[in-house]
Amino acid sequence: MNHIVKLLGASTLLIAGALAAQAMAGDGPSDAEIAHIAYTAGQIDITAAKQALAKSKNAEVRSFAEVMVRDHAAVNQQALALVGKLGVTPADNGTSQALSKQAAETHARLAGLDGAAFDRAYVQNEAAYHQAVNGALKTTLIPSADNGELKALLEAGLTLFGEHQGHAEQLAKEL
Repeated sequence: MNHIVKLLGASTLLIAGALAAQAMAGDGPSDAEIAHIAYTAGQIDITAAKQALAKSKNAEVRSFAEVMVRDHAAVNQQALALVGKLGVTPADNGTSQALSKQAAETHARLAGLDGAAFDRAYVQNEAAYHQAVNGALKTTLIPSADNGELKALLEAGLTLFGEHQGHAEQLAKEL
């Protein structure tokens, strides 16, 4: 269990640290970088949910994972439509790269678990991941967004992802 707590803390610190370093280097991420970070974070959660669907036999965990795939895919589709409309090309950046690296490590660790141990670790990771992403949205991404439509999409995402966090936290208590 201590290993899981360390894993979850690493994800939270990674997001916060990467965004803080970027903010100190300038005014914060650009809209193109924000778009890339948001899309990357959504894809990471989709991949994690697909892993849960492949590994878990728990009906509640599977239902949660299905919601993650559905909701994050929908938000990412909206984001792609918006950047297309605005003519913005999402810009890869250190935060997106760090998120992807940490996600690959988490995916590998979770791959080594089965049954109830996997279910607990997946749901706990989801709670921590949503907490970290929601914190980044509140403190850095939304305040740094210049485009009003991008800011509105991020705010709508924050509301939805807050619900995800609450759901994951409740499910973690039950497992």
